[in-house]
Parts: sequence; structure tokens; C-alpha cells
Amino acid sequence: MGLRTLIVDDEPLARRRIRALLAGHADIEIIGECGDGAAAVAAIREQSPDLVFLDIQMPEMDGFGVIEAVGAARMPPVVFVTAYDRYALAAFDASAVDYVLKPFDTERFARALERARARCAPAALADVRAGLQSLLVQAESSRDATLALRVSGRIVSLHRSEIDWIEAAGNFVEVHAGGSTWRVHEALAALELRLHAARFRRVHRSALVNLARVREIRPTLNGDGEILLHDGTRLALSRRYRAALESEFAAIG
Repeated sequence: MGLRTLIVDDEPLARRRIRALLAGHADIEIIGECGDGAAAVAAIREQSPDLVFLDIQMPEMDGFGVIEAVGAARMPPVVFVTAYDRYALAAFDASAVDYVLKPFDTERFARALERARARCAPAALADVRAGLQSLLVQAESSRDATLALRVSGRIVSLHRSEIDWIEAAGNFVEVHAGGSTWRVHEALAALELRLHAARFRRVHRSALVNLARVREIRPTLNGDGEILLHDGTRLALSRRYRAALESEFAAIG
């Protein structure tokens, strides 16, 4: 039996390219593809692949979020797929298998696959998982600790850990932090990208929440849900995001 391999990338063309590059290798068995982080977490937990080709930059949950949700101790070896050298360098230095840069170079891809084969050996798994844990620490420390917000012509700097939740309000977003609310002229999607989504998740198309602030997730009769924050705030949870959020919340709880 070959290495059971999962392909994770939000770009269909990239998934097809990876599949094509793997097609010529008899020892690779592709067991599935995922187009987002939440689906990847579910597939890794359910199918236990031997190897994952994992895109780093994905909306809502990036590649680091996938590893964090699954847990480095349970994560299979990873070949990171990225268009960003700064992420790739961190992954390589952490010995988290290897990386390939977009657009894919056939020779470089083959070298990454060869290294992945060695890392999938049972004797190497402990080192690989230690590398993944190190990568999570590096990724978190390399992300900006503070978030600069332009509020009424002045710049306000908030530590990301201070932020409780964020909601869209027309052409603005309202950032709720420690009992204060900051109204910022910025799209929610743009702010989500600046937060890198390490600890922030969509709970509704118009709201983000800091996972560290969540006390409880409650189902509602219509299939949606409700989130209770530690400060008593109640937020609506869309059924679109409910399963993934419950899974992540259980994993970090």
C-alpha cells in the first residue's frame, strides 16, 4: 500500500497541479482533496492520512490553524504549499517535512516528495511532530502581536489578545475589546486577513470571534447556534460555521 496522501488547497488549479505531479509516483495513493481548512481538519481526523500537502494561505482557517486544530502530536507529516517565502523558510527550519513554492517547479516538487517519504517512516514521526509543534510556536510569534486601527483620524494600537469579537457595520467594522468598542473604516474580510486568523474565527458572515474568549457554544432549534463569551456577550452562530467551530473549540478546550 502506498502513502495515503491528502491534498489541501483553496485553489482548484493548485490541487489539480499537485495531483498531476503525484500521478507518476506508484507509492502515492491520493485519498482526497480539501478546499478549506475546516474540511481538512475533518478529513485528517477521519481518514488519518500518511502525508498531507497543505496550503498555508487559506481563508477562514490557514494551514497553521489546521495543524493547531488537529494537534501537532496527531498531525501526519506535511509538505507545505505556499506562495510566500517567509512562511516556507519557517516551515523548513522547523523540520516540518518540506515546502514547495507556487508556481510549482517539477524538480523542486520531486525533492520535497523524496524528503517526505523519509519523514513518513515510523522512526521519523516523533521528530516531524516536534518540528510541527515548533512551527506553531514560530508562526504565532512571527505574527504581529498588535493590530493598528485607524479610528476617527487617529491610530489606535490593540494587542490581538485584547480583542473579544468583531462585527461588520455597513462600511465599517466595530472591534470590541475589554468593554470598549472601536469603529473602524475597514472591510471585515480585510481585517480578518490582517489578524491572520490564528485565534479568530468566523461565526457569522458579519462577525469574527476570538476563540480564547468563548465560554460556551449552544445549539438552537433552527440548526444554528449561540456563542457565550466570558464577559457575558451572546453572539449568533451560523450553521455554516457551527460544526467547524465546535470541533476547534473542543480541541483547544
